Amino acid sequence: ESSLEPWASMLTGTQGVSPGYDPLAFAIQEAHARGMELHAWINPFRAGNASDTVRMVAPHLFKTRRDLIRVYGSDIWMDPGEPDVQDHSMAVISDIVRRYDIDGIHADDYFYPYVVNDNAGKPVAFPDDATFAKYGAGVARDDWRRANIDRFVERMYREVHAIKPTIEVGISPFGIWRPGNPAGITGLDAYASIYADSRKWLQQGWVDYLAPQLYWSIVPAKQSYTALLDWWLAQNVAGRHVWPGLAAYRVADGTSTAFSANEIPGQIRATRQRPSGEGNLLYNTTWTLKRNGGALATALAGDLYKSAALVPASPWLDATAPPQPTIAITSDILQITPGAGESARWWAVRSHSSSGWVTRVLFGTDRTLSLPGGTDRVLVQSVDQAGNVSGSAEWRR
Repeated sequence: ESSLEPWASMLTGTQGVSPGYDPLAFAIQEAHARGMELHAWINPFRAGNASDTVRMVAPHLFKTRRDLIRVYGSDIWMDPGEPDVQDHSMAVISDIVRRYDIDGIHADDYFYPYVVNDNAGKPVAFPDDATFAKYGAGVARDDWRRANIDRFVERMYREVHAIKPTIEVGISPFGIWRPGNPAGITGLDAYASIYADSRKWLQQGWVDYLAPQLYWSIVPAKQSYTALLDWWLAQNVAGRHVWPGLAAYRVADGTSTAFSANEIPGQIRATRQRPSGEGNLLYNTTWTLKRNGGALATALAGDLYKSAALVPASPWLDATAPPQPTIAITSDILQITPGAGESARWWAVRSHSSSGWVTRVLFGTDRTLSLPGGTDRVLVQSVDQAGNVSGSAEWRR
């Protein structure tokens, strides 16, 4: 729900029409109830499809600030070189951060658009001549475009943390920074074609996590998952998180380059084998959970994702551990009492019985939990928003 942009048409079929509830608030509530973080996913400069313009309504910028909109191929874009566009996108992001209890803000890989070719196969220039003439100040256009994106990324990181210092800011850029990095890698030059200097953002510490879209298999070498993973980990001189995106949508997708059922588990194992390999993001939800009868989700849930885990801590945001809680158990009901001081964002609860250990992650406002029958030992830690963990409160039967 926003006063800055209209309701999305995908909710009701008509842009600007309320669905009767707030989908983001609902998603946050349900994610937290399941021990999951929710990161609000945004495209800062994409404005819609050109075919939808006749159905767009205010306050969409196509209606209120047509001077900021560019038609490119089948899409419409807010021109990243226009200062008012950057201000608008930051206003929307700031509004989300202020009003919603999100755990992070996450920008997709679209900055300047991916190149569109005309009917003759020639690249079509992005129509920002007037913007460049107004703001380019004698700089080469490619450098000016990259500087526009750099400025926005740095600003987003700084301004989000000025509002809420410990939520995470992440970006999922195209998985290849530049061809030849590392040696032998070929493919799109995101640095030169969509003006995304993602290595710079990571090295400057303008993200809390980078999720490069490593949507290729471990072999062949020209776009090897492990080769690219090792290269990205080596670029992380600022010590941020690198959580590569995996192409779950390519598993048995019917194409000649479809992934086998073993590819995604193999990539997760390869990530875990690296000393700084902390985790992965699977794209996308439908393919992970529903397609092929949910085979990928079932395989992961029974093996690599069998036990719940906490999101790795971000000590550069906050390095102080929260206070240890106290606990009491009556009739297999756990009651958690917070310690004095910083509030817990999450509770990490481990319980043991004759069948082994079970791990649960509870949201900080949830302070009771029904334990499995026969529980003989319980450990509870408080976890703050930056992922720092307290000492353990322990109960034994």
